[in-house]
Amino acid sequence: MNDTFMRLQPGDGSPSGMQPSNLVQAEAFTTEDHTELDQLYFATEDEGILTGVWECAPCKEEIDSYPVHEMMTVISGSVTLTNKNGDSETFTAGDVFFIPKGTQCTWHITEKLRKFYMIAS
Repeated sequence: MNDTFMRLQPGDGSPSGMQPSNLVQAEAFTTEDHTELDQLYFATEDEGILTGVWECAPCKEEIDSYPVHEMMTVISGSVTLTNKNGDSETFTAGDVFFIPKGTQCTWHITEKLRKFYMIAS
């Protein structure tokens, strides 16, 4: 376990340090761009806590039950979340939001999204 402070860097828009990720199904992407990248900064031994930067091209997914508790800060781009009641909220650069585990929602990235995340499973 890391026992020191760390600075999470949002990056300059380039994928240096970022690794391919595969959380989004190919058919969920809404453009020809299927870029999905992740840079993990910290993980507990059991991976119950994760933090890093994630970037993803526009996509739209119906999520029956959000798999983790996740707090996010949007670095760039835009995502619109719609809950099971049809209420929507759009988050853009500088916005911080939280999704509790088990939430039913539609996740719609409308502009390539880059975000800081902290996940607790």
